Amino acid sequence: MSVPIVTIFGGSGFVGRQVAQRMARAGWRVRVAVRRPDEAGFVRPYGFVGQVEPIQANIRDEASTRAAIIGATAVVNCTGLLSESGKQTFGAILDEGPARIARLAAEAGVTRLVHLSAIGADPASPSAYAAGKGRGEAAVLAAFPDAVILRPSVIFGVGDGFFNKFASMARMSPIVPVVGPETRFQPVFVGDVAEATARAAAGGVAPGTYELGGPEVVSFRAVMARILEITQRRRLAFAVPAGVARVPARLLDRVQRMTGGLVANTLVTDDQITLLAKDNVVSGTLPGFAEIGIAPTAMEAVLEDYLYVYRPHGQYDEITASARNLRPRT
Repeated sequence: MSVPIVTIFGGSGFVGRQVAQRMARAGWRVRVAVRRPDEAGFVRPYGFVGQVEPIQANIRDEASTRAAIIGATAVVNCTGLLSESGKQTFGAILDEGPARIARLAAEAGVTRLVHLSAIGADPASPSAYAAGKGRGEAAVLAAFPDAVILRPSVIFGVGDGFFNKFASMARMSPIVPVVGPETRFQPVFVGDVAEATARAAAGGVAPGTYELGGPEVVSFRAVMARILEITQRRRLAFAVPAGVARVPARLLDRVQRMTGGLVANTLVTDDQITLLAKDNVVSGTLPGFAEIGIAPTAMEAVLEDYLYVYRPHGQYDEITASARNLRPRT
């Protein structure tokens, strides 16, 4: 009996690497399809020798994408980006890339296709990111009607680009600007998203679109308060009107384009400000974790495990606090 093969585009990324681990543990051969496989060697120990292999594939390229798919039973698309840089545009990665993967997967006779999207995906959205995600979903379903599309809210976990970003800002600056303080999120644990993805790839999830949100709905203001509490930082978190925030955001966006991405806008982009104008929570009209059979993990069960490094003394803060309570011997 042959071992089934799964191709995971973006399999070395934040979510993709966790999907790769789960598929390997389930006995699959895993192809981690990435642009630079020489930088993804860390995925090999996820399985036994030869079970998990990074391979070269660029979803902007027809030939390499086809080669990565041929022979696979399941295909997972975890690629994505939050800001454009050079040829890595929303159109190329969020729209055309998923369309190419779905079309080639259908042509190759792939049994299952899982596409990782995002809550808020809508071709008519004023956000270029959300619009690209929406067009990508439509293209996937047009080519592969039985695909599973997963739409997570903001994802948290070790290595995330959201909680880590603001915890780092709080470590560096006494003032933390918050754009859209009342915008609501439903943060979801990366392990839960990866588990849902792996189950779908293995055939344990019915075709359709699923919205994935955690057990708690919180405002951006409350998220910042949680981060400051965990990192033990006393910072001034103040609301910044979107119009005011757009001025430096557009300037930094322009600098990034002019430098070809050599100087990256790591603070906030103009498009991200547009995204922050709308809540990022499940609609309640689509299936979610319950239908997949997963109980989502609460933030308090995970956040402190990796945000503690942003405390004034990192892991030594607990020791320092305990030392203060010691009484000298008499």
